[in-house]
Amino acid sequence: MRQTTIVKKENVKKEWYIADANGKTLGKLATVVASILRGKNKNNFTPNINMGNNVIVINAEKIVLTANKEEKKLYYSHSGYPGGLKIKKASDLREKKPYALVEKAIKGMLPHTKLGRDQFRKLHVYVGPKHKHEAQKPKKLEIK
Repeated sequence: MRQTTIVKKENVKKEWYIADANGKTLGKLATVVASILRGKNKNNFTPNINMGNNVIVINAEKIVLTANKEEKKLYYSHSGYPGGLKIKKASDLREKKPYALVEKAIKGMLPHTKLGRDQFRKLHVYVGPKHKHEAQKPKKLEIK
């Protein structure tokens, strides 16, 4: 008889991965990183437990947007007050906060719950090749 194994959060083993965004497409990078953050790459994946790993993304400013998304993709934010809608193009967002493109793409692919917020905290995005997590000895993450 088969039994479903239920993993407890004390038994989850966390790992560190590093992904280089240089020349990678934003959507492809985001899907791979989001699945690693959720822990879907593990054979004992449990959707209600934070099984995810920590992921470092370097060279966030060198991410590629296909087609004409640099000018056509819009990001919306609203203050909650009448007339408080703010719209930014992807090119404007890249100029001010190059890491925000990667963060927003990955955050949208995670669950919109407390669990998703916990998983998002394990993402570390850096502009440039340097990061401060050398001591964790991250494994290289290949993105096709």
